Amino acid sequence: MSEQNNFTKEIKGFLIDPKIFTFKFGCQCNGECCNYGVFADLKEAEFILGIKDKIIPLMDETQEKDVSKWFEPPEEDEDFDSGVAVGTEIINGKCTFLDKNGLCTLQKLAIIEDKHQWEYKPMYCILFPLTTFEGAITIDDEHIDRLNYCNKSDVNDLTIFEACHDELKHFFGEENFAELEKYREEYLTELQIGVEKNGS
Repeated sequence: MSEQNNFTKEIKGFLIDPKIFTFKFGCQCNGECCNYGVFADLKEAEFILGIKDKIIPLMDETQEKDVSKWFEPPEEDEDFDSGVAVGTEIINGKCTFLDKNGLCTLQKLAIIEDKHQWEYKPMYCILFPLTTFEGAITIDDEHIDRLNYCNKSDVNDLTIFEACHDELKHFFGEENFAELEKYREEYLTELQIGVEKNGS
C-alpha cells in the first residue's frame, strides 16, 4: 500500500491515492484473485446468508453447501462500514463462492435474476485490484504481488483507473466519480508540468 503523506484529495469520505492514475494494470487470471478468499463487511455477509436458498442450487460439487462453513469468524476492521470484516472460507483451494470454472456464484445469481452483476458481491470483491485501506482508495499491491497471473501480462496499456472505470463509478456514484475524473486530469497535468520542468 502507498504512503498516505501525499494523499491530498478526499472524495466521499475517502482519500485518493494518486498512484491509481498512473499504475499500469492488466489481468487474465480467470478468478485467481479469489483463490485466497475475500473480505466482506459483516452486513454484506449477513445479507449473503439471507439469500442462501438462492445461492446453494447454483453451486457445483467443488463448493461447500453447508452455510456454517462459508465465513470465517468476524474481526474488527475500521476499513469496513460496520467496523467488522468477515473473510470467506477457502474451500478446495478457492473462495467458497468461486465455482470450478472460476466464476463467482454470487455474480451468476445476479445475472440470472437480470440484476446488476455486482448486486450481491461484497465491495471488496468489486473493487479489486483496488481496495480501501486506512481511509483511502488505493492499490491492493500486496495481493497483486502474490498472484501468478494478475498484472503479469505483457499487455499493460491501461492504468488501474482506466481498467477499473466501471468499478470506481459503482463505488463512488456518478457525481463523485465526475469529481474523481476531474482530480485525475488535474493530477496528470501537474505531473506532466513537473516532467517538462525537470527536462528543461
